[in-house]
Amino acid sequence: MMETLILKTDENSLSSAKKILEEGGLVAFPTETVYGLGANAFDGEAVKKIYEVKGRPQDNPLIVHVHKDYDIERIVCDIPQYARSLAQKFMPGPLTMVFKSRGAVSPIVSCGLDTVGVRVPSHPDAQKFLKYVDLPIAAPSANISKHVSPVTAGHVYADFAGRIPLILDGGKCTGGIESTVLDCTGEIPCVLRSGLVTREMIAEVAGDCNVFVPKAGEKVRSPGMKYKHYSPNCLTMLFSYAERSRAAEEYARQRAEGVKAYVMCDESLAAALEKDVPSEHILNLGRSGEEIAANLYYKLREGESVADLIIAVAPEKQDGVMVGVMNRLTKACGGDKA
Repeated sequence: MMETLILKTDENSLSSAKKILEEGGLVAFPTETVYGLGANAFDGEAVKKIYEVKGRPQDNPLIVHVHKDYDIERIVCDIPQYARSLAQKFMPGPLTMVFKSRGAVSPIVSCGLDTVGVRVPSHPDAQKFLKYVDLPIAAPSANISKHVSPVTAGHVYADFAGRIPLILDGGKCTGGIESTVLDCTGEIPCVLRSGLVTREMIAEVAGDCNVFVPKAGEKVRSPGMKYKHYSPNCLTMLFSYAERSRAAEEYARQRAEGVKAYVMCDESLAAALEKDVPSEHILNLGRSGEEIAANLYYKLREGESVADLIIAVAPEKQDGVMVGVMNRLTKACGGDKA
């Protein structure tokens, strides 16, 4: 079993990271959304290791990360004008855009599709790392497949200690949920996966924006569109906001039976439940959509360390950023077992 180092991002750690990648290894690195598990996107054997280490399904494509000065036309083609406008507005940032691939990166990155998703993360340590190695880096979230995505270096270590050589520590991620994935191969952009850059924000720049609805048996063009995801290592239940009283009753019933049950909800509901649920048994997600997004995975990881059961209650507001939050919350605690 190899030693896994957690190092702050500096000249020495970046030099080590570049050497590891050039030799076909994997490096975990921070972004503003979640930590990524990166390999040289040109190296098919290295990309295969991502799937092996994560236990990731072979039909779940990866995103390629590049620094802000990287010429993405080295790896993609047919970039529409609306995509250039969106890049100017939202990149670097939590937006991944899917284009036709030039075939330069390994086909394993895109699971044989003729497209590739490209992202320019805004986290300063991600930019330092990507600029230093000057390679397109294929990277999904740095967690065991189906587990909660990592937002600290410690979360990555918990999943991959002894299995990868290096984790670059950039502190706690501020965004908290994965990037919006946008198909830019058509006349109108189409959201494949919701995130912090919302459909409304995209439409304001591009003039219009669709939302993809998958058909049965269709090959996915983005990560996060299939399979159970983001799940803590404990039992979970998900209640709608309208069912919040039932959630409090379930908490009381479970506690009476000796189950270490915790309630995960937003700040306003936490205050409303204070008579029924002690504050020390509440995983408080915060108030605004952005705050809830930033805290979701952190609180799921915190919950699995103390709880036998997390009883999640969906926030009342579910538009804008909350579309992406609800997508993750449903896959983590609810019914999406596909």
